[in-house]
Amino acid sequence: MKITFLGTGTSQGIPIIGSNHPVCLSENPKDKRLRVSVLIECEDLTLLIDCGPDFRQQLLRTNCSQIDAVLFTHEHSDHTAGIDDLRPFYFRQGNIPVYAHARVVAALKKRFSYIFENENKYPGVLTLDVHAIENTPFFIVNKKITTIKAYHHKLPVFGFRIGDFAYITDAKTIANEEVKKLENLEVLVINALRLEPHLSHFNLEEALAFIDCVKPKKAYLTHISHLMGFHDEVQKTLPENVFLAYDELNISL
Repeated sequence: MKITFLGTGTSQGIPIIGSNHPVCLSENPKDKRLRVSVLIECEDLTLLIDCGPDFRQQLLRTNCSQIDAVLFTHEHSDHTAGIDDLRPFYFRQGNIPVYAHARVVAALKKRFSYIFENENKYPGVLTLDVHAIENTPFFIVNKKITTIKAYHHKLPVFGFRIGDFAYITDAKTIANEEVKKLENLEVLVINALRLEPHLSHFNLEEALAFIDCVKPKKAYLTHISHLMGFHDEVQKTLPENVFLAYDELNISL
C-alpha cells in the first residue's frame, strides 16, 4: 500500500492569503501546505480521501491517472470543493464512485446541484455513482473499509481504516468503541491543528495523547495550521514514532 499526502494543511492552507506570520513567510517547502487530502494506492485500487479546493494542483504533482473511488470524511468546503476537478477522471473512466454519509451526500447535492440533475444535464458535467454509507464496514471491489466515527465539535465525521492503515481528520472527540477499531495499526494519520486548544480539532497535546492510546507503530499528523510552528522545529519535539506529515510525502506499508 502506498499513501501520498496530497495536502496537509487546514482550511486556509499555508501560507494564508495576506499573512505576514513567520510560518507563512517560510521558504521551507514543508511549511507550505495545501488543503488536506490523501491518495491511497493498494494493489490495483486507487482511492482518494476528500477532494478539496486544491485538488487539481495536487494531482498535477502526481502521476495519478485513475481514481477508483472517492471517500468523503464530511461536507466542509476544504474537503469537498474540488469535486469538479474529478472531470478528467470521469472523461477517461466513466462515472466516479463516491462514498459518504447520507448527510454529506445531501450537502453535495445542494451545493453541486448541476452534477446531480437527471434531465437536461449540462454537457461536460461529470456523473457520480453515489453510495451512502453508515458507521459499518463496506467494500470497494474486494477491499474492506472500516469507518471510524468522530466528532468535529458537534458534527459527525468519518475516518477510514484500510488494512493496517487508518486516516482520521477534523476530529475533536472519538468514543471508546470507535477507538477499539484502531487496534494493531501500522500507521495512523490523525489531525493536529496547533499548540493551543481548539473548539473542533485536536491540538498537538490531544493528538499525541490519542496516539499514545491507540499505539500504532507510526503516526503522522495532518490538518496543520501555521500556528503549529515551523515544521522542522516541531518535528524535533515529537516522539520517535510520530511525524509531521507534509505535502507530497509518500509512505509505504
